[in-house]
Amino acid sequence: MISWRKHYKKTLIAIGLLLSTSASIYGQDGDPKNGEKLFKANCTACHALDKQVVGPPLKGVVERVKTEGGVDRDWLHKWIKNNKELRASGDKYANEIFEKYNKTEMQVFPNLSEKDIDDILAYTTNPPAPETTKKDDAKDASAAGTANTAPQSSTTTNVVIISLLAIAGLLVWILLKLRQLVKLGQSEELSGLNETRVRSFREIYEKYHYVGKALLAILAILAAYGVWNWLMWIGVYKGYKPEQPIYFSHKIHAGEQKIDCQLCHSSAKYGKVSEIPSMNVCMNCHRTISEYNAEHYMEPGKDKAFYDGEIQKIYAATGWDSQKQQYTGKTQPVEWTRIHNMPDFVYFNHAQHVVAGEQAIINSFNKKNPDNKIDVVCKACHGKIDTMNVVQMANDFTMGWCIECHRTTEVDMNNGYNKEYFKNLHEKLKKQYPKDGGKITVDAIGGIECGKCHY
Repeated sequence: MISWRKHYKKTLIAIGLLLSTSASIYGQDGDPKNGEKLFKANCTACHALDKQVVGPPLKGVVERVKTEGGVDRDWLHKWIKNNKELRASGDKYANEIFEKYNKTEMQVFPNLSEKDIDDILAYTTNPPAPETTKKDDAKDASAAGTANTAPQSSTTTNVVIISLLAIAGLLVWILLKLRQLVKLGQSEELSGLNETRVRSFREIYEKYHYVGKALLAILAILAAYGVWNWLMWIGVYKGYKPEQPIYFSHKIHAGEQKIDCQLCHSSAKYGKVSEIPSMNVCMNCHRTISEYNAEHYMEPGKDKAFYDGEIQKIYAATGWDSQKQQYTGKTQPVEWTRIHNMPDFVYFNHAQHVVAGEQAIINSFNKKNPDNKIDVVCKACHGKIDTMNVVQMANDFTMGWCIECHRTTEVDMNNGYNKEYFKNLHEKLKKQYPKDGGKITVDAIGGIECGKCHY
């Protein structure tokens, strides 16, 4: 009996030691899967696992700090929690790291628990294999197949016209030569018969000349209409989508990543022109995003290497050395191809539409297009940019198109700007334009006056 009790106590002690050891091991190693989530949420702005970004690569960091500085995991906990405090304490290795990476201060993370840090370190030590995702190639291919084809360039059109004129000239020359040959081979009898036929045709024409003139008049009118219609579509390039020197997908940035249009086109709400963003704007994000990792979305015919190569073009343009994490000063200009460009005699102010007319334009567009509603004012003119891999002209941008919008878009009199600006005219306009319950459209406040757009 005593022997059994001794063995029982030893067994309990062994089980307790095993459980405590297991708990200790788990607490030390952490959970790599949870660590991956924490790493992506807190660390990816400055770090990657396998390469230097702003800070050093973090794969195997536990073993590396032990080898380089002779410090353990507790030191890493202190460094992550508050590296400033650790450096201020005079820690030699902490100050060496700070000097080595250009005195770039690392963000402090007092919000991370000890377990959170253990999980992150577990992820850097033994990152789990990435889960594979299936690409919806059929959907992408269908979308690509239904995309509008860009119209031929003016250069191609000119070449075709010149070629047709050359062919027509050649045919006329051949006909003249054939006529000369026929005349040379004609006998006197045939010549007399031909003269009779000519006189007969002349007699027919003289008899029915009114019908002939009417037909000629109709043909002249149709020809004039065709020329007029052709002239009216000069400069209208709906569907135009040129290739750019650096591939930029609005579907990825504005659609997948939900980046606000005005983050890049910041002057749209302040002035006349919505400028092309400088490459420094791109570097706000791509200084730390040096490769394409959104494998869930790739266009047909494009792979990760393609997207990574386009990011490298950004680095070449800005003179950014991703290895040394510094600018070299050697920049290369990027020759973007402009897509939307108003003629010089047309005045258009982006700020007036983006700020003062924002809600009015959105409401008007959604009322006219209940099955194709928009949430951003930019889409009313530029189309659903967040679905375009290659930006194209989504509308005609003709004078008639603008006037139609001004005649149907109701002015938002509750807008702070309009409420103050039209303070004394508000009631007068309601009486002057009583249609639809006193609704006031843009044309009622001078929206179709010539001087508003042509000056």
